[in-house]
Amino acid sequence: MHQNLKHRYSKSFPEAGCDEAGRGCLAGPVFAAAVILPEHPEKKLVEVLNDSKKLSVAQREHCRQVILDQALACAVASVDVETIDQINILNASILAMHKALGMLQLQPLMILVDGNRFHPYQAIPHTCIIRGDASYLSIAAASVLAKTYRDAHMEKIHIDFPGYGWTHNKGYPTPKHRAAIQHLGLTHHHRRSFKLHPQLRLHFEK
Repeated sequence: MHQNLKHRYSKSFPEAGCDEAGRGCLAGPVFAAAVILPEHPEKKLVEVLNDSKKLSVAQREHCRQVILDQALACAVASVDVETIDQINILNASILAMHKALGMLQLQPLMILVDGNRFHPYQAIPHTCIIRGDASYLSIAAASVLAKTYRDAHMEKIHIDFPGYGWTHNKGYPTPKHRAAIQHLGLTHHHRRSFKLHPQLRLHFEK
């Protein structure tokens, strides 16, 4: 599982890793996490941590607990569907990261961001790293937290709208999800600014 993820990017400490989850979904909020790990993480964390997309559900849950136990500071934030539709998903993802950074109990001196786009945060230096969640421990930790907290949210709202399969697709555009949108219509959890279905019925489920 472990792929020699790097412990640090810069000499600045503390260093926060940021990542989001749910950017490509048709429904639900976008979540983001910010994580500050110890300068010298314990072996247990280094061994279990990896890009959340490469981990099983059970492995992610285990990783989440190890991260929460060992992180010097961490936070998870979300941005709702209405805001996503107003400011677009890229800006909403960055806003979620900013919110998570603002919730940290320890202010970082450097911010590492997964991907290639970010807006400066409080004049703190930052760097964007494509596939950063597969390169740096702190970003991988943020990936795990964002993913697990968002998955839990989608499973919760699935209870009220079971026809869309959110326990399995987590809001992503699977054929079954698109078919459910066509058959059942939209919920208030769906992102109207996204291409939900080419022949979408216009009725709205309360």
